[in-house]
Amino acid sequence: MNSVSSYDAQVNFNHPVPTSVLETSRVKLIPFLPHVHGDEFHAKLSAHPELTQFLPCAFTPAIIQELLRDPESVLFAVIDKTKGDGDDAHGTWGFAGMIGLLHTSSQNLCTEIGPVICFPEFQRTFVTSNAVAILLRYCLNVPAHGGLGFRRVQWTAHPANVASIKTAERMGMKREGVLRWTWVLPLGVEGMQVPPERGQGAGRDSVLLAAYWDDWENGGREHVDKIVDRQS
Repeated sequence: MNSVSSYDAQVNFNHPVPTSVLETSRVKLIPFLPHVHGDEFHAKLSAHPELTQFLPCAFTPAIIQELLRDPESVLFAVIDKTKGDGDDAHGTWGFAGMIGLLHTSSQNLCTEIGPVICFPEFQRTFVTSNAVAILLRYCLNVPAHGGLGFRRVQWTAHPANVASIKTAERMGMKREGVLRWTWVLPLGVEGMQVPPERGQGAGRDSVLLAAYWDDWENGGREHVDKIVDRQS
């Protein structure tokens, strides 16, 4: 392979990423590196287009690299630790999907979990709930306990993506409402139609959910802990 660009070899996130705390007994998150995880990831997306049917844009290598350049975003490879029998720093065994943080604000102490992509063979297991739990702990725990001390972690979903909405609610997030006309979709993607004078591309609403620091300190952490400890 040719030389690896800086955003392909290191994390550019504007907050520290302590790998020692980004795991449970069965799942861990490691930085997503296109030169390590990219081929398998895109092969899965090609074989299972339903994985991205609710995303507002085509999840191409260019989009991933754009996110990796963005200091307000970070992407992780989700690793099912139960599928490996050795120590693989890059997690090429047990590679179960991707999860990340978007729109992270140091000023407002908030972020958004996304995208959340779980490969079919790992769906309906503990993998997604554990991955989300790891990020909730990382974001909402105070720095003294290995977290960022954020006050808000949000989650947005296509209104028709019932599974995504249920996942967020199961993890203790509260539904705040529907954000109307949040996305202009790529040409050819179905959505809400607009007249020609409103530009090209259909539109899309988003359901907004969130978790908050005060709920986290008053039972939210324990709720997530129970989910993580529950057997699949």
